[in-house]
Amino acid sequence: MEEEIKMIEKNNTWELADRPKDKEVIGVKWIYKTKLNADGSIQKHKARLVAKGYSQLPGIDYTETFAPVARLDTIRALIAIAANKKWKIYQMDVKSAFLNGYIDEEIYVEQPQGFIAKGSEEKVLRLKKHFMGSNKRQELGTAE
Repeated sequence: MEEEIKMIEKNNTWELADRPKDKEVIGVKWIYKTKLNADGSIQKHKARLVAKGYSQLPGIDYTETFAPVARLDTIRALIAIAANKKWKIYQMDVKSAFLNGYIDEEIYVEQPQGFIAKGSEEKVLRLKKHFMGSNKRQELGTAE
C-alpha cells in the first residue's frame, strides 16, 4: 500500500483541499491482488487504491470513461507474428495507473484509510489526474 501511495504522490495525482459544500466526496478503498509465478507460487502481493465507482454519477462525477484494454485475440496475433519473425517478447508490468491524463472536472475523494494527513484529518483530496474507479475499473474524468 505504501508503494502505491508513493507512486500516486510522485505522479502528483491529487492535492489536499477543504471539503466542498456543493460536491459529493467519493470514497476510496483498497483492492488486493496476489500475483503468481508460472509455477503457481506467489510472486508478490499488490495493493491498488480505487475510487468507489458505485457512488459516481455520470455527468456529475465524470463525463466520459476510457480504459484501454487489449483484446485476447489481438495479443495472440501479436505473439504469433513475433514467433514467426523470431522476435523476442518482453513482459512489462506498469506499477501505476496514474500516468498522464489530467481531468477537467472537480473531483474529490476521501483520504485513504491509514494514510490520512496529520493535522488535516478533515480535508479531502482534489484529483488532478485520472484515478481508477472500482466500478468496472473505470477512470474518472476526461484525458487531455
